[in-house]
Amino acid sequence: QVELVESGGGLVQPGGSLRLSCVASGSSFSINTMGWYRQAPGREREFVARIISGGITNYAESVKGRFTISRDNAKKMVYLQMNSLKPEDTDVYLCKATVVIASGRILEVWGQGTLVTVSS
Repeated sequence: QVELVESGGGLVQPGGSLRLSCVASGSSFSINTMGWYRQAPGREREFVARIISGGITNYAESVKGRFTISRDNAKKMVYLQMNSLKPEDTDVYLCKATVVIASGRILEVWGQGTLVTVSS
C-alpha cells in the first residue's frame, strides 16, 4: 500500500507565498509522475502542476510563472512553491502520484489534501 501525505497549507495574504510538501510512503514501489491538483467544494478537481521522473514539468495556465513544482526522488517527495498568491488560489490542494508496485501494477494514489486560504 502506498500513501501520500501533504503539508504546508495555511492562511496567507494576497501576494504572499507558501510551499506545499507531499511525501510518499509504503514498501516496494517506484514513482513515475507526481503532481498537484486543487479542488473547492462544489467544483471539479483542477490540475495545477506535474513533474515526471525525468524532471519535465507541466503547469496549468492559471499558475504559470507563479508556481514551481519540484521533487526529491531519494526522499520520495514533491513540492509546490506558490508565489504571488491570489484569493482565487484558495482551495484544497491534493497530491497525486502514479506509482509502480512490486507486482508491476500501476496505481494512481491521492493524498487527503491540505487547505490553502489566500485572504487579507
